[in-house]
Amino acid sequence: MFTVIAVLISYLLGSISFSILIAKWVKGIDIRSHGSGNAGATNTLRVLGKGPGITVFLLDIAKGVAAVLLGMLIVGDDWAPVLCGLAAIAGHNWPIWFNFKGGKGIATTVGVMVTLALVPCLIAGGVAIAAIALTRFVSLGSLLFALLTPLFVWLFGMSEALLWASLIVCVFAFVRHRSNIVKLLQGNENKLGAKKG
Repeated sequence: MFTVIAVLISYLLGSISFSILIAKWVKGIDIRSHGSGNAGATNTLRVLGKGPGITVFLLDIAKGVAAVLLGMLIVGDDWAPVLCGLAAIAGHNWPIWFNFKGGKGIATTVGVMVTLALVPCLIAGGVAIAAIALTRFVSLGSLLFALLTPLFVWLFGMSEALLWASLIVCVFAFVRHRSNIVKLLQGNENKLGAKKG
C-alpha cells in the first residue's frame, strides 16, 4: 500500500511541467506551441533563453531526485525508489495536469538515475556532454546517456531493480525521441543555440 501511494505521489510530482508553468509566467505562452513544441528544458532554452532554460532543467532534475528519495523514505526496499523514479518520468512525459502532453523526460531521468546509480550515470553523462559539445545535438547526447546508463549499471554489477529501471528509461527515451532520431538520420536535426519559432 505504501509503495502504491509513493508511486502515485511521484507521478503527480512528475506531472508538474515546469517548462509550461515558467513559459506562461515569463511570457504568457504555451511552450508546446513554440519552437520544437516540446515541454522541456531544451525548447525552453531555445524559446525563452538561458535563464528559464537552466531553471527548467534544474527543476526537472530535482523532481526526479525527490521521487526516488520519496520511495526510499516511505518504503525503503530496492524496487520502491525505482518505481517512484519511473513514475516521475512518466508524469513528466504524460502529465495529468496538462492533458498528458509533456516533455521527453531526459532531465527528470538524469535526476532519477543519478540518485539511483551515481557512478554509471556520471560516466554516461560525461560521454553525453562530450557528444553535445562536439555536435551541438542535445538529442544525440540524451540518447547516448539513455543507452549507456544500463550498460554501465550492468558492468558495475548493480541490482536487478536498477538494471531494469535503466533499461525501461532507455526505452522511454528512444520512444520520446523518435522524431529526433529521424531528423538525425536525415541530417536536419536542430542544433543547440539555433533559435526556432
